[in-house]
Amino acid sequence: HVQLVESGGGSVQAGGSLRLSCAASEYTYSSYCMGWFRQAPGKEREAVAAIAATRGTTYYADAVKGRFTLSQDNAKNTVYLQMASLKPEDTARYACAADLYDCYAPSWLERGDAVYWGQGTQVTVS
Repeated sequence: HVQLVESGGGSVQAGGSLRLSCAASEYTYSSYCMGWFRQAPGKEREAVAAIAATRGTTYYADAVKGRFTLSQDNAKNTVYLQMASLKPEDTARYACAADLYDCYAPSWLERGDAVYWGQGTQVTVS
């Protein structure tokens, strides 16, 4: 069973930056797909970005492309989402998700049916 723990959320002014972290449980996985989704109050869940770890490829939703950057630290089983030029419309609860297989990130994000999910972390941009 994989546990995902997010951290790094908080409140920031528009134009600011935050870095979210998603740490998987202690086992090292060589093949996985991990990404971020977000949901604002009263809105549907939205795909943000994903990384296919084996290939090292990343994919970003149009709303965040050019502002958000994914990176991974396999030694720490952690994926980071660096968020820059934040806008009020980025305000949402961000949740990390993962599956233990290689994936085609755009399709994986679109399906949104990952097996493993974190509790989420709140990001508020004012």
